[in-house]
Amino acid sequence: MTSEQFESEKEYQSRMSIMRTMLKLGLITKSEYDKIDTKFLKKYSPIFGSLYR
Repeated sequence: MTSEQFESEKEYQSRMSIMRTMLKLGLITKSEYDKIDTKFLKKYSPIFGSLYR
């Protein structure tokens, strides 16, 4: 894994962690979460991130 790939993975995972917390707290809906996840997958192209989907 290159440093660029690592950074992309780290950014994706950290942002999705925040989104999962927001979902748990009811600040966003499951539909909104799914849309955000799709956008972040496209933006960051994580290697492992898509495995958690």
